[in-house]
Amino acid sequence: MQTMNKYTISKEGFYGNFGGQFISEDLKKEYTKIAEEFLKIKDDKDFVAELDELLKTFAGRPSPIYYARNLSKKYNAEIYLKREDLNHTGSHKINHSLGEALLAKKMGKTKLIAETGAGQHGVAIATASALVGLDCDVYMGEVDMIKESPNVSRMKMLGANVIPVTEGTKTLKEAVDASFKAYCNEYKTAMYAIGSVVGPHPFPMIVEHFQSVIGREARGQMLDVAGELPNYVIACVGGGSNSIGIFNGFLNDENVSLIGVEPLGKGEKLGDNAASINFGRVGELHGFKSMFLQDEAGNVANAYSVASGLDYPGVGPKHAHLNEIGRANYVTIDDKEAIDAFFELSKTEGIIPALESSHAVAYGIKLAKQADKDTKILINLSGRGDKDLDFILKKIGNH
Repeated sequence: MQTMNKYTISKEGFYGNFGGQFISEDLKKEYTKIAEEFLKIKDDKDFVAELDELLKTFAGRPSPIYYARNLSKKYNAEIYLKREDLNHTGSHKINHSLGEALLAKKMGKTKLIAETGAGQHGVAIATASALVGLDCDVYMGEVDMIKESPNVSRMKMLGANVIPVTEGTKTLKEAVDASFKAYCNEYKTAMYAIGSVVGPHPFPMIVEHFQSVIGREARGQMLDVAGELPNYVIACVGGGSNSIGIFNGFLNDENVSLIGVEPLGKGEKLGDNAASINFGRVGELHGFKSMFLQDEAGNVANAYSVASGLDYPGVGPKHAHLNEIGRANYVTIDDKEAIDAFFELSKTEGIIPALESSHAVAYGIKLAKQADKDTKILINLSGRGDKDLDFILKKIGNH
């Protein structure tokens, strides 16, 4: 395990005051096995070589950095995009999905159980399951299944069993509830392939490790493309896997500002957004301690965002830690600003972003308007927007 510093996880699974493992004793034993196996193989030469080869020849890594010349000219500052939307399956989710699938296979598991909001993690985990020969159950809220129907079709085509979740708000939180419950009944033969840097230890550590490829690439690419590191690195934050992935490449560069963009949704009222750091409080949910949206009685509140992949009422523990120590700044973008950015990037650069990524694009544009001409802004374009087109055109029409 890497040398401990203020940015790394403790043996007990904590980033500072956040994280941990708040689960049953039976599950703790299983999770200990997963953690031990992961720590054993993550630096194993054969495992690393196999994963690197798949990331290169199957997923299409490295994803490039693109200088957004039209946006830069229009909004004054230099805007760069880390093109995770060009990965196979259309987002950053393939990075950790391949790693999780290989880990499960090496542990002798026969099935992956996963949750999904926007469907990108579901598609990626279904893809990885097909590749390595594992069964796959994906739990998805009924509301999200309607919004993201193209991804539902992709998951089914890839052989996954897509299970509708009809409780509560029928979105991501309930999908996590249902998948975690199913996993508790099948943990001896299945592995929970969580879709973000959330959940009980060791899952935040595992997903962070596999997503850190984004930041490692981006740091070197910025030096090659721009000749220096960016002034700002911006990424959307729901659970926070794409943002932790790119932030990790710049954590030790104190002159690089890290900005996580949370969904303000319809506004600041509880239930109208999914901005867990900006409006949440410390609590426990889904087996870990972090920042969660809560009512006055301490009950976890409903979350909302126009972007299905962001409507989770909590945030990964490392994000809560980075916010607490002041290394990263967490801001908000509302639905309208995100949708405007969705159309702006599409029509200005010919790149259709995911609604999740559009939150980061929106804040990048807002920042560029106020910045000096030589300011370098790197935005993690975490996914492409094909999945959102039907929903956007029905909801908004042509912008």
